Amino acid sequence: MNAAQPKVPVALQPAFAEITAITGRFCPEHLDEEYARLCVKLAAKLARKRPSPLQRGDRRIWAAGIVYVIGVKQTTMANKGRLIMDMLGIGLLDPEYSRSDMLDQNPMVWMIQVNDLIVDARWLPEALQVEAWRRGLIPYVPAHTAPGDPTGPSAVRP
Repeated sequence: MNAAQPKVPVALQPAFAEITAITGRFCPEHLDEEYARLCVKLAAKLARKRPSPLQRGDRRIWAAGIVYVIGVKQTTMANKGRLIMDMLGIGLLDPEYSRSDMLDQNPMVWMIQVNDLIVDARWLPEALQVEAWRRGLIPYVPAHTAPGDPTGPSAVRP
């Protein structure tokens, strides 16, 4: 097998090319050329699987997964992640570090205490939602936006 041109099914060549272009830019800058070659080898093997998982999903995520498998020990990454979370007081599904499209699915984002009762802010009257948002208790005012869309009049705090 030629190291420069690994065997990849024709149908998977666009995905393979995009994924290896990403790893090919990342590895020399942050790791080294050997990691880059190993990433190409792993991507080619995934492309040859039947059915190939590379046919589905975000190619950037596949590239990140490939670099992760080749370049980082799981325990090292887990330890570094735990250190960061502990140092900054970040919890799992922390709203500050969650993708906006995940906020609607995270019930902890919307739980607030009103008169000693824990309630889902999305069910409160608009005036109370606005006050909760103003105080920084919720990421946006659900009454002002379409479901799943954290944009609109509440996107910037007063």
